[in-house]
Amino acid sequence: QHGPVFTIFALGKRFTFVTEEEGTETFFKSEDLNFEQAVQQAVKNAVSVPAEAFYQNHGNLYSMMKGKMSPSNLHMFSGPLCKELHEHMAHLGTDGTGDLNDLVRHVMYPAVVNTLFGKGICPTSPSEIKEFEEHFQKYDEDFEYASQMPECFLRNWSKSKKWLLKLFEKVVLDAERTNPSETASKTLLQHLLDNLQGKHLAPNYGLLMLWAAQANAVPVAFWTLAFILSNPAIYKKVMDDLASVFGKAG
Repeated sequence: QHGPVFTIFALGKRFTFVTEEEGTETFFKSEDLNFEQAVQQAVKNAVSVPAEAFYQNHGNLYSMMKGKMSPSNLHMFSGPLCKELHEHMAHLGTDGTGDLNDLVRHVMYPAVVNTLFGKGICPTSPSEIKEFEEHFQKYDEDFEYASQMPECFLRNWSKSKKWLLKLFEKVVLDAERTNPSETASKTLLQHLLDNLQGKHLAPNYGLLMLWAAQANAVPVAFWTLAFILSNPAIYKKVMDDLASVFGKAG
């Protein structure tokens, strides 16, 4: 109706949507694009990081994350991540039905968190996870609105955000307490803490890191599985490929 690139006016701001691959590439390669300026206000609203602290930390933290998560370093995460995924998939059993989105979230959240933050740092046991999941799901669902709107308009979201920040005070303390001296043994969270200026903002950056690790990964995994399951030919090809490496199921 509006074409591949269109702008709407809402909340006193202009939001431009770029919906085609060609337009997206042009946008991200533009010399006029300033990523820091583009996301600073959203980060302030979402995790309460002031502008001055954001600009002070962004370049250093971005370089650190980009280095640690580069293709040449990803092999360091693949082993622990596969082990974690295998462990949490095993809890599902061999039959039964359920909601695919819930299944993906229940399996991916503990596996990713234990890999990036360190095992036992975040709540992942069945007894601890229910309240956390409720708050994080609310935080994630309204993140797009909350990154643009004053917090007073989103009371339930604000309540979940405060609960999560309180949790991350303990998460940060545990990560600092177990922070090893040798670089190779550090988790991504511990690398973040080592590079952060303004240690009082560590819970805020920890929450931002958790959201970034889940917000895109869960829907991407969900839709990948949904499309594979809905296309018999692709499903058969994937299962044959898996069987060629791991053998038949069971």
